[in-house]
Amino acid sequence: MSARYQIIHDTHYTYDSPVSLAKQLAHLWPRPSEWQVCERHEMRISPEPTSRMDEQDVFGNPLTRLAFERPHDELKVCARLWVEVLPRPTLDFARSPAWEDTRAALCYSGNPMVNQLLEACRYRFESPYVRLKKSFVEFSQSCFPAGRPLLEGTQALMEKIFDEFTFDAEATQVATPLVEVLESRRGVCQDFAHLMLACLRSRGLAARYVSGYLLTQPPPGQPRLIGADASHAWVSVFCPALGWVDFDPTNNVQPALEHITLAWGRDFSDVSPLRGVILGGGNHDPEVQVTVMPLEG
Repeated sequence: MSARYQIIHDTHYTYDSPVSLAKQLAHLWPRPSEWQVCERHEMRISPEPTSRMDEQDVFGNPLTRLAFERPHDELKVCARLWVEVLPRPTLDFARSPAWEDTRAALCYSGNPMVNQLLEACRYRFESPYVRLKKSFVEFSQSCFPAGRPLLEGTQALMEKIFDEFTFDAEATQVATPLVEVLESRRGVCQDFAHLMLACLRSRGLAARYVSGYLLTQPPPGQPRLIGADASHAWVSVFCPALGWVDFDPTNNVQPALEHITLAWGRDFSDVSPLRGVILGGGNHDPEVQVTVMPLEG
C-alpha cells in the first residue's frame, strides 16, 4: 500500500514599492527517501528570475536559488509536486536502547565515530530557534526516567506536548521564544516541533526539524477546498539501532502515508519554503496557499 498526492504550493508577495534587487532560497522540492518518491515537479515563477540554480543545501535537501535583478512590485512562486509516499516499517519501541546509552554514544569519547553518529551529532546542539535550557529538561523529566528506551520516552514526550498544549494560530509568530511557548502552552506545529527538539537536545539527544505537508480531511459532507491546507512540521529523533524515527507532536502520531516530507534541518530557519533578501519593497506580507490532493492509482 502507498499513497500518491499532487501538492500545489502558491506564494504571492505584493510590495508597497518596487523591489530593485532580490535573492531568494526555495525549499519546495520534496526530498527523496526510502519512504518517498517524487514522480514529477515544476515551478512557475513571475517575474522570470535573472538566474536560477538548482542544487542541494548542506543538509542534502533540494534547494533552488533565485536572483531578480530587475525592478518588480510583486513575486509569484508556484510549485507543483507529484509524490508517492510509501509505508514505513513498524518498530518495536521497547527494543530501542536506553536514552542514556544513546546520549553516551553521541558524546565524544576520544575514539573515532562512525559516519552515522557523526552526521547525527550536528542535530544535538542549539540552533537559531532552538535553545538548550534547564526548563526543557524539567518539562520532559517524567518522559525520560532512568533506563527508559529512547523511543518510548520520545513517544511519551510527543503525547505530553499534545495533551498539555493548545493549537492557536494567533498565539505566536515565527520568532516567538520557546520559553514563552512553554509558559503559555499555546502555539502551532512549528512551535511544538521546536519545543520537542529543545527537550530532546537539552538531554544530549540528536533530533532534527522536518518540514512538509499533511493531508487534512474536510468536514463531513464538505468538499476539499483549494488552498485550504498548510505547510506542516514535525520531529525526527536519532536512534542508533534503528536510524531516524519521526514523531508528530501536533497530532500525536507517527508520520505515515499522510505526511509528505519536503526537507529537514536544525530548525525552521534551515528549511523555510521561501526566504531571501530584497532591496526596496517597503512593507509586505506573503499570501500562501497550499493544496494537498490525493490521487488514485
